[in-house]
Amino acid sequence: MRIKTTVATAALAATLMGTAASAETLRYAFQGTLNQLDPYTLNETFTLGSHGNVYEGLTRRAPDLTIEPALAESWEVVEPNRWRFHLRKGVKFHNGNDFTADDVVFSAERVRSEGSDLTTRIGADVKVEKVDDHTVDFILPGPNPILHYEWDTWYIMDKEWTEANNAVKVTSASDTTPNHAALNANGTGSYKIVSHEPGVKTVFEKNENWWDEAKGNIDRVEFTPIGSDATRVAALLSGELDMVYPIPVQDIKRVNDNAGTKALTGPELRTIFLGFDQRRDELLYSSVKGKNPFQDVRVRKAFYQAIDINAISDKVMRGLSTPSALLISPFQYSRSDEFERYPYDPEAAKALLAEAGYGDGFSVGMDCPNDRYVNDEAICQAVASFLARVGIKVDLNAQPKAQYFAKVLASNGYDTSFYLLGWTPGSFDSWNVLHNITGCRDDKGNGGPFNLGGYCNPKVDELSAQILVENDPVKRDELIAQAFTIIHDDVSHIPLHQQGLAWGVSDKVEVAQRADNQFHFRWVVKN
Repeated sequence: MRIKTTVATAALAATLMGTAASAETLRYAFQGTLNQLDPYTLNETFTLGSHGNVYEGLTRRAPDLTIEPALAESWEVVEPNRWRFHLRKGVKFHNGNDFTADDVVFSAERVRSEGSDLTTRIGADVKVEKVDDHTVDFILPGPNPILHYEWDTWYIMDKEWTEANNAVKVTSASDTTPNHAALNANGTGSYKIVSHEPGVKTVFEKNENWWDEAKGNIDRVEFTPIGSDATRVAALLSGELDMVYPIPVQDIKRVNDNAGTKALTGPELRTIFLGFDQRRDELLYSSVKGKNPFQDVRVRKAFYQAIDINAISDKVMRGLSTPSALLISPFQYSRSDEFERYPYDPEAAKALLAEAGYGDGFSVGMDCPNDRYVNDEAICQAVASFLARVGIKVDLNAQPKAQYFAKVLASNGYDTSFYLLGWTPGSFDSWNVLHNITGCRDDKGNGGPFNLGGYCNPKVDELSAQILVENDPVKRDELIAQAFTIIHDDVSHIPLHQQGLAWGVSDKVEVAQRADNQFHFRWVVKN
């Protein structure tokens, strides 16, 4: 099996409508910040997308999310458990260093090291061997048809540069002493970072020595985080900014009605869900002492049935969301229509709580970002309101994503009792969800690193292992159905919805809006 694909697509050509010759500057804003530049610090879509303008993986994804060659120009399975990647020759890092197989081997070791938030990109039992300067072998313990599905966001780093700057150790999301790689970048990508003020402003400039040809015409990009929805939208409407996202759903009409701007909307693959701490014997933040109410499936189901998902869709999301019964988008699993949400039923929720011994209710702390997902804090406020009606008092802790992720991830000991999270599977495949979100883990994060609440069912892990190596799509879908059935019955989490994309763009700008919500400059045309 040898794989080699082309870059151009008809959809991309139609979107970009040609490339203008004049130099252009793109000014844009996002609701959250870009803090650390280390590409292994945070497995979060905005951060990964930002890094993807500067760094590159062995593969990349087109606007329609198909896999394309990038730093590897081709690959093949030379033996059942040995994949060989043929690296692109003549590629330079931004500082002029040559890209070679040594950088791939080094990056494979570093991405799996302590502090990395992207350890799932390559299994710990996968051996990475240099064949020659432009060939690398990956030796697997068994078959894995999706080995490279997430490698578009496994960015290759310059071994020489990283070692010379004492930046081999990955700076974690909670680390307050960032190293050189956290504040500086040296990739092979289409843009270079020329200045970076963490949380304030980042400036990119076109890499004139990039190995590929950009389809857009942007020479300079200025990114500014703007947390306030009103301020962000006002900057777009006034012409101060060329592109902002997300656009609050209540402002979409206003953006479309304004002369010179438009709203780009579409389905996103991200699922927003709630999770519970099921691992500790006593919750960190609760009025219940000596036991953990979330270890009782009746309590978890009561929380689920207390939440009116249609009201959230209509009133909070203004119709820009699709209620979900699974932790994955229906676009990514062919049998998703076989699953239904538990119905909204506050009386049934009260009965379940009483049956579990919590008829008088209890209080619980809830962690929620306020600048990461569409209307994230408003969703959490709505959830708290619905739970109050069945006797649950929620103490909401909504904070910027930098503080939120630093608190709830493994680097800080999964410091949460009840939380909201969003997830787009980097592989666009169910195994990613089963491993990252529901896979059993220990207190150090070995296992499912984003299983913040510590849900564990060994049968799901057993099925997940089978799914990873199953090549037959029908058999694979059946195994996935079995795993999702168990998760649904266990009420491992509360799926809420797939949020919709809403970007605000100047009429002078054409962009490629990917369903994974990553924004790449090389496709932008400004007229």
